[in-house]
Amino acid sequence: MILTLTIYGQDKYNHIHFNKLTEVIGTEYVIASMENQGKMYNTKSQYFLFINTQTGNINQVDFPSDANIGKLEQIKIDSLGINLIVVSAKTIDLDNKSGIDFNDPMQIIVFSPDGKQKNQLTSDRFFTRTWIINKQTGSIVITGHYDTNNNGKYDKTDKSEIHIYDLKTLKLISKI
Repeated sequence: MILTLTIYGQDKYNHIHFNKLTEVIGTEYVIASMENQGKMYNTKSQYFLFINTQTGNINQVDFPSDANIGKLEQIKIDSLGINLIVVSAKTIDLDNKSGIDFNDPMQIIVFSPDGKQKNQLTSDRFFTRTWIINKQTGSIVITGHYDTNNNGKYDKTDKSEIHIYDLKTLKLISKI
């Protein structure tokens, strides 16, 4: 029985799942969201493949195996010269206990259309709640809070903030 479990538990029995394909409008790229699952349906790895559909070249962007990848959205504002991919994802195990879970913060991460450049806008300790793009100014407005007492819960002592970032420079404009 131990021999059988060892043989079937090997990586050659992993399954690659293509979760979603997203066209990057105005470019030759498509983004494939990938998940590598083991025999027992535990996630071994997660990543994005930025695929150049003219050349077949790929850029792989890895995430922690227990990450929670949320919304992926292309922000294309031709008048301001902005063409970015914005992703909300939980990628940090803040309490260092049992992996990334419901109590960990959501970050906002920005990628270039080819996946070669990656910038995390929000800090690891900022719990993002909502975000929206102002297409007139090319800014992203992000709401959330800091867990100031490190109890892992949103309560009265936590500091809620609104962050405004310039998507052209990827710099913080203001904290409100």
